[in-house]
Amino acid sequence: MSSATIGAATSAQAETATVSRREMRRVVLGSALGTVFEWYDFFLYGTLAAFFGPLFFSPALGETGAFLASLATYGAGLVLRPFGSLLFGKMGDTVGRKVTFLVTMALMGVSTAGVGLLPTFAAAGVLAPALLVSLRMLQGLAMGGEYGGAATYVAEHAAPGRRGAATGWIQICASGGFFLSLVAVFATRGLIGSEAFKVWGWRVPFLVSVVLLGVSMFVRARLHESPVFRAMKAEGRASRAPVGEAYGQHRWRNLMLLSLFGCVAGVGVVWYAGQFYALFFLTKVLKVDPNLAQGMLAVALALATPFFVLSGALSDRLGRKRVIMGGLVVAALAYFPLFHALTHYANPALERATVAAPVVVRADGCATHFFSGPVTPCDRVREQLNVAGVAHALEPGGGAEPLVRVGNTEVRGADPAAIAAALRTAGYPAAANPAEVNRVAVTAILFMLVLFVCVTYGPMAAYLVELFPARIRYTALSMPYHLGTGYVGGFMLYFATLIATSTGNIYGGLWYTVLIALGSALLGLWRLPETRGCDIRQ
Repeated sequence: MSSATIGAATSAQAETATVSRREMRRVVLGSALGTVFEWYDFFLYGTLAAFFGPLFFSPALGETGAFLASLATYGAGLVLRPFGSLLFGKMGDTVGRKVTFLVTMALMGVSTAGVGLLPTFAAAGVLAPALLVSLRMLQGLAMGGEYGGAATYVAEHAAPGRRGAATGWIQICASGGFFLSLVAVFATRGLIGSEAFKVWGWRVPFLVSVVLLGVSMFVRARLHESPVFRAMKAEGRASRAPVGEAYGQHRWRNLMLLSLFGCVAGVGVVWYAGQFYALFFLTKVLKVDPNLAQGMLAVALALATPFFVLSGALSDRLGRKRVIMGGLVVAALAYFPLFHALTHYANPALERATVAAPVVVRADGCATHFFSGPVTPCDRVREQLNVAGVAHALEPGGGAEPLVRVGNTEVRGADPAAIAAALRTAGYPAAANPAEVNRVAVTAILFMLVLFVCVTYGPMAAYLVELFPARIRYTALSMPYHLGTGYVGGFMLYFATLIATSTGNIYGGLWYTVLIALGSALLGLWRLPETRGCDIRQ
């Protein structure tokens, strides 16, 4: 090694250990600001998923079918995230952390603005959902390279004893982007009115991403490359084939799988259950006014946000595993009581009616349809009950003509008017009464759900960074992250809704999250190592 190379390596190593507080603030601000804007772009669709069903999908699917199709399209944005982690992970480990997340940001901004320009199903037919799916997949590709870059970049600047707290700011970004998307939708609807929002106003939050893209690119372009990466390059330790090394060597491949199933999958389902699914439950099942529901969730997010950094800092003292796995177990045990409490405080009339007049559907020929609307009379009855947010039990027998029992009242056949009248007489509300919504209690419950997100998600960036060596870090941590949060966590919305609507149990979808969270915690405690205090320069 030449003297110049030795000098460059020594200088980079020294800089790694002595990053000033001012420089660290610039690093955190630049990384976090750009990542917030990228998550804002990605989660805008999730915020409007319930709204997009009738806009982009055939009316023949019915309301439940269109909503499931909308959730499946949200999932399409998750499909390419692991492939983005391969493409951009390799770029980040060979070209550099900074250049890579500039590229991913540009791709995300352009594809998000494109959603705001799309024609609807009424104007373009099947071309509308095809274009929507394509842009969602581009967003997923971009997101696949963003997280690994931001987490690695910040961690490689941070002091060893502050790594959890420093990367906690990156962990804020996902919920921060979700919060920003809620504010954008809420503000746009408030400024132009609900009717105009349905016609054209929904496009505004997507088009605003062009401005956010410009700000983010300006801030990030002024950052310097990671000192750990520069030292690694100067010393000749960089991997020429990070993808091959990460996936080809048993040690790293095994650790990627363990981190996926023993940590990230559980954290991913907790993240989605505590924010998106809670919002869908309030609006789609409990029929709380969307503006009110989004407002309460936004307040809960704002109150809980500091705990991302605090939980990261706590992991600097107690260890990453102890904080993450403990949070997974507590969250899994608390979900059913908390969601029952949401019903009690957000729509008490629905709770009273469910207890006083339980609904039973007795029929043969009931089935779950993934890609079509209601087919049989039983399907049509259950579609009506699911849309109304009415829990119901299913009993076989009675032939193809369904018998609907609402308390002591029986309705024979798929008669929407008669079923609606029976529900109304039994006290089932058409929507949550705003005067009966206990805003303080609901916001407190939402805060608890988001707090579980903070405790489990806050230390995870530091943990994943510390698991893998610098030469393959970007590549190796990105894949388990995007498979766990993208596939296992992201599809939670679809499968939880499918379970709930298929069984008639409005709480049934929570089993998806509970079982995966507990499974991850058990595997992680058993097999994953503790990483706090390790040297990430190697």
